[in-house]
Amino acid sequence: MKNKKESYFWTSYSDLMTSLFFVMLVLFVVTICMLHQRMVATEKELDEIKRIEDSTKDLPKKYFEYNEEYEKFVLKIDCKFNVGDATIQDSTTLKKLKEAGMAICYFLGKYRQNSYLLIVEGQASKDNYTLNYELSYRRALALIEYWNSEKDIRQEFGRKCEVLIAGSGDNRIALGKKPMREENEIDNQRFIIHIIPKNIINSATKDISQN
Repeated sequence: MKNKKESYFWTSYSDLMTSLFFVMLVLFVVTICMLHQRMVATEKELDEIKRIEDSTKDLPKKYFEYNEEYEKFVLKIDCKFNVGDATIQDSTTLKKLKEAGMAICYFLGKYRQNSYLLIVEGQASKDNYTLNYELSYRRALALIEYWNSEKDIRQEFGRKCEVLIAGSGDNRIALGKKPMREENEIDNQRFIIHIIPKNIINSATKDISQN
């Protein structure tokens, strides 16, 4: 009788261990499949982000010069200002700025499936003016106000493009990485254009939230 009980115990124990092994095996296979699907999805997302990021380099080189080191576009239009002045008055300069704005509109229309964050950053040259940070912002604001006065530009920017205005001054109180500057100070009276696909921002935010 005792031997029968022991035999029944070991048989039940064996069945239990076999069932647990089967459950663990199934969970292992499911986990591997989920990880594989996640890796495939991540690779597709990275490829899409890379494609979208590269698309910004389609901006015409006549008006925009891309700096690989700083990952920024320089607006290649000579915008010289008087000390402490943020007014854009020269008719030739205004015409070129309008053409550059229309070039951005053409880009936004070409890649209408994406949403973008457009940052217009004003810069200033080092001189005796003490409010160059405020001045660089006012210069960027003047450019946006001019573009906003042009109906065609305003409508295209308003579709799937959020516009932010920034001023980086004359680099006197810069923190972190050295800002993009020219040796000839007068050449720093210019605009820097950041065109950031929101797909990249959304993907990065999603990854941070998941972690």
